[in-house]
Amino acid sequence: MSSAVAARTEASAAAPGSARPILAATGLSARYGHVEALHGVDIRIGEGELVAVLGPNGAGKSTLLRAIMGLSANSGEVAFRGELLPRSDAVAVATRGIVLVPEGRGLFPPMSVADNLELGAYRLRDKAEFNRRRERVLTLFPRLKERLGQAAGSMSGGEQQMLALGRALMAGPKLLLLDEPSLGLAPRVTGEILETLGLLNREGLAIVLVEQKAPLALELANRVYLLSLGRIVAELNPRDITSHDDLAQHYFA
Repeated sequence: MSSAVAARTEASAAAPGSARPILAATGLSARYGHVEALHGVDIRIGEGELVAVLGPNGAGKSTLLRAIMGLSANSGEVAFRGELLPRSDAVAVATRGIVLVPEGRGLFPPMSVADNLELGAYRLRDKAEFNRRRERVLTLFPRLKERLGQAAGSMSGGEQQMLALGRALMAGPKLLLLDEPSLGLAPRVTGEILETLGLLNREGLAIVLVEQKAPLALELANRVYLLSLGRIVAELNPRDITSHDDLAQHYFA
């Protein structure tokens, strides 16, 4: 059994699908101009769960994360720990403890690694807590410690993804939204990133993982939502999925 599979098994026991929801979205829709990209989606994320959202290109996966954050024009409700979130104020959503690591990472390339990390905790005034978070990030990603003075844009893709994740952790998230963290990365680096996500999840961090590489997501997830053409077409237990055919039959059912 791989360490990722072991992590999923342990997390599944600790955070079943019936866990008290940290986030619940109801009737969530989003449009770009006159085009509706998300159609009345209902999802829930339990405390301490790692939930994967899978689907083909154009299914609406990134739009779903953006809608949760209040970054897309949308309708519907999103409740976080029982309180409704504002639907068009991403700063207020982030302040509650939801942090998005977008596809493309969203770093500031000319700025140093240290400065990018500091931006993740720009609202934090407790110096001791800042230092604790920073040390934790540098322990999780030792390569960042070696490159604190280096411009973020001069690092490899894998190192930039580590920095993007580290910056998100500096914000002290309660729920982490990840959009395609393995995109463009070598398999070895992808493995390192996902092993770190498994560790964070076992420590209690709730995670929503959007990922094109379905087998990698299935190794970590407690539950899986399949998204197609802006709609949830299935909610699955990853242990019941053994092949791409298992996924495909839900898309074309």
